Formats: sequence, C-alpha cells, structure tokens
Amino acid sequence: MNSSIEEIRQKALSELEAAEDADSVESLSVAYLGRKGRVTGFLRNISSLPVEQRPAAGKRANEVKKELEEAFANALAILSASPQEDQGIDVSLPGRPAPLGNLHPITLITRDIARIFESMGFGIAEGPEVESDYYNFESLNIPQNHPARDMQDTFYVRDRVVLRTHTSPIQVRYMEAHNPPVRIIAPGKVYRCDSDLTHTPMFHQVEGLLVDEKVCFGDLKGILTAFVHQIFDDEIRVRFRPSFFPFTEPSAEVDIQCVICRGSGCKVCSDTGWLEVLGCGMVHPAVFENVGYDITRYSGFAFGMGVERIAMLKYGINDIRMFFENDIRFLRQF
Repeated sequence: MNSSIEEIRQKALSELEAAEDADSVESLSVAYLGRKGRVTGFLRNISSLPVEQRPAAGKRANEVKKELEEAFANALAILSASPQEDQGIDVSLPGRPAPLGNLHPITLITRDIARIFESMGFGIAEGPEVESDYYNFESLNIPQNHPARDMQDTFYVRDRVVLRTHTSPIQVRYMEAHNPPVRIIAPGKVYRCDSDLTHTPMFHQVEGLLVDEKVCFGDLKGILTAFVHQIFDDEIRVRFRPSFFPFTEPSAEVDIQCVICRGSGCKVCSDTGWLEVLGCGMVHPAVFENVGYDITRYSGFAFGMGVERIAMLKYGINDIRMFFENDIRFLRQF
C-alpha cells in the first residue's frame, strides 16, 4: 500500500511540473486532493489494510497530502505573479474612452449672465461669503432693528458675523476701494434660512452696480430690458413694478411675460401672465455716503437676481431642489 501512495505522489509531482497555467494546477489539485481525488481515495481505503499496516500507511498518506497541498499552492502563487504570454497588451484594440462630465446648469446660466453683462462693459467682482453685519446690513442702509432685516432669514456665524444673505456687500467693498465710474456684476453663493420648492438654504445670485455722473432710471430700464431679451428671447415683454428695497430708492421689481403661456395665463404664472425675475433700483444716497461718494455728483443703479430662478424659467424646471440632488439623469440634460 505504501508503494501505491508513493506512486500517487510521484505522478502528481510529475504532472504538476508539466502544468503551464493556473487552470491546469487547479485541475490537478482537484484530481489528487478533491473529494474524489486519488490521495483522498487512498485515505478512505486504509481501513481495508491489515491492522498492523494501517498506522504507517495513514501517516505516510497524510504526509503526501500535506506535501502536495503546499506544492499546488506554491505553483499557483508563482503562476499568478508571473505575466503569461497570452495576457499581453493587444495594441490593436481600440482605447476605452473616459466618460466626460458636463457643466452644472447653474454654472451654465451664471456664465450666460456674466457674458451678457460683460458685453455691456461690466466687470466681475468677488467677495467673502462670511460677512460682517456692517457690510451685509448697515452699510446698505439696514441698521440694527430695521424691519427690513426680517425680509432675510439670516445664518449667524457668531455675534455680528453672518453668512451673507446677498452679494450686495461686494458692491460696498468695491466702491470703498474704487472711485467712479463703477460698472460691475457680483456673482456668488448666498445663504438664507429657507427651504421649499422654490427656496434652498444656499443659492446663487448675480447682482449688478453702475455708478457714474448723470445715471438715471432710464439707463437701468434699458440695460435690464436688453438683458432679459438676451437671456430669454427678443419677443418677451418686460415691465417694471414699484417695490421697496432699503438700499435703493426708487425701487422696482422686474417682471417678464410668462415664458410658458406667453401672457395668456397658466399655473406657472398663477394666471397673471407675468413672472417676477429680479429686483432693482437707484442706489440710495445713504449707501453712497457710507462709501464716501459725492451724492451731488454721482448717481447709480443696482439690480439683483437669483440664478436658480433664471435657470428654472429658462429650462422649465418646477423644483429648485433638483439642482442640488446630483441626479445624473437630470444633470445630463444640460
């Protein structure tokens, strides 16, 4: 019987030496050490040997089994670590294209807005998102306890330090550092404690400022009408409706003819035929005094719009939260 286990051992090692790949080694392992393998069969038949031969035969069979297990494992490790000829690179195969991303719709609309105003001679100004109470409110004619502060639900970082609620502080900072004439837009993120179908705690604004001698409300109307026609289309009607903002006087809301029903009335415009798109007005003299501008010589106008609002109207989107859910199926449409 011992000679039989030796024959099995020799045959297994011989066949293992001739194996050329991992699959062959796996097959040999099953053939010799599997449930129906030759070594396993030998161990099962030891009980048929004379009693005095069983201990020696069992000991030797277990030694051979352990030796073959190690031999098969080493062979697999060597074959796995060594590159095979059939695993080489086929340079004739076409390359795998990397998936390309695309710009977010908010980025696209922001760039469109900036492009339009840059064509009118406006520059771009930037400022901090964490602002002092002075620049966010007081410098814009909104002092402590002013009721206008209730119009903006504010995130306070600490006492008298806030997440900016609009990009208007950029205008004040720019005027402090530059003499007229001034012609800038201020795009950026802003923050307010609000969240529903049309509001999010963080959103994007683009505000504009023009200051020079003899600037009038007619200049404001002309520039904003031209902007609306370029961002939507030339057939859209525009109207200016009286409103209130503490940092402009007089102030107005800009409405456009509903882009869905073209003024006939629908659910989107609440059957009015009009949609509000931005606010504007002539810069309040108190703001000019805060930055040291001569109010007897200079006048100017300011305006501000929500980028998400413009994007929703332009693309026909009814839920602002879709911009921030990162659903790739939605984003790929732009």
